[in-house]
Amino acid sequence: MVSTETRQIEIARAGGRCEYCRMHHSLQGATFHVEHVFPRSAGGSDDAENLALACPSCNLHKSDRVAVASLGWSEPIALFNPRSHLWLDHFEWDEYAIAGKTPIGIATIDALHLNDERRQKIRQAERLFDLFPPEA
Repeated sequence: MVSTETRQIEIARAGGRCEYCRMHHSLQGATFHVEHVFPRSAGGSDDAENLALACPSCNLHKSDRVAVASLGWSEPIALFNPRSHLWLDHFEWDEYAIAGKTPIGIATIDALHLNDERRQKIRQAERLFDLFPPEA
């Protein structure tokens, strides 16, 4: 469990958005999670460089994974790491869907279910409140 201070720092750093799907927390009924990019179960630390703000869906789909066997690749593909990767290097918007620009982006979209119907409807609602598309 992270401290209230750490939670506030992570929310500010992420601009109040999930660092994976870029959904804004203000329209969500659930509290966003401060997740460990490299899981504690695999030796990940509680240092700020290993923490990211994630919506519950992204955090639960990511679970303790940092890479996935995906898309017929011979080796596992790393998942997007918000501390070492830039979102726009790996993803772009295609209307209300997220399109992958790299193997990391494509694998992350698939593993975290970033384009399920519910998420795309939330992005449409975000547009009504001038929260979509998110700034870079």
